[in-house]
Order: sequence, then structure tokens, then C-alpha cells
Amino acid sequence: KYFDLENVKTVIDVGAGAGFPSIPLLIYKPDLCLTMMDAINKRLTFLDTAIHALGLEAQLIHSRAEDSGQDKNYREMFDLATARAVAPMNVLAEYCLPFVKVGGYFVALKGSGGNDELKEAKNAIKILGGKVEEVFDYELPTGDGRTLILIRKVSETPEKYPRNKGQMKKKKL
Repeated sequence: KYFDLENVKTVIDVGAGAGFPSIPLLIYKPDLCLTMMDAINKRLTFLDTAIHALGLEAQLIHSRAEDSGQDKNYREMFDLATARAVAPMNVLAEYCLPFVKVGGYFVALKGSGGNDELKEAKNAIKILGGKVEEVFDYELPTGDGRTLILIRKVSETPEKYPRNKGQMKKKKL
């Protein structure tokens, strides 16, 4: 509804967790070349079982985003990066934007405080090569508020990003 997947071929879901939004994306568009990344192998075992039970295909990567974001096999290789319930927006941008090709998108699924997080993350997004394109506030059927943040990748992410977790905590972007 808020993002057109027509020209999207490659997607990475950072911190895939229980498979949202990656599994619904695959159900909607099964021809996606989807990569699910998570630091906890137990989650990936569940996701492997779930996608095969649904007759879907995806690549599963057991890794931390800050490690794979420096790997040339994944860095700036995706049309779309997405994440839900992973980290505050400034950290999330540092995790996700290094995976996105210039011209691609990072779509963050945030809770009702998404706009406040975005205000604190604007500098980080700019440093990492992103530009906020649109923000959508909406409600789930339960009445819970959500924010969808669309960030277009307008320039390459500097090589030093993503930094390790300790550096991120010590000096926020």
C-alpha cells in the first residue's frame, strides 16, 4: 500500500526475527530474491522451517548486521533493506543503509514513536547516504500506532560504516 515493489528484485530483512515483514513480502511477491539475516541461529532455524512449509525460497544468513554490512558480498547489493523491531532509528540506519544500492530504499517499520526516532536520526541517515523520502503514520486494526519510514539511498555509504556495536554506543551518529 505504501511502497511499490514493482521494480524490487533483491531484498534483505535485517534482524529477521519471526519473519515479518519478509515472509509476507515473499507470499505477496514470490519471485523476490530475499535474504533474511539474524544474529540468532534459533530464529533462522524457525524461518527455514516456515518458508519451506509455505513452499517459498529465501537465503538465510547467520550474522550481525555490522559484520555483514562490511562484507563485499552483501554491501550495497540490495534494492531494498527492511527491518522491524531491531534498534532505534539512528542505529537501524547504520545497520541497514550499507546493504542498499544507490537508488534503492531502506524501509523501516517503527512503532508509534517512529517520528521522534526519525528526528534524532536525520544526521545519521544523511551521513550514511540516505534521504528520507516519505513517512506514513497508520494504525493497526487493534488501534496501535505505527510509522513506516521510506529512505532512498542517494549516495554510497562511507566505508567505515557500519561500525561495531561498541563504537555505535560510544558515539552516536
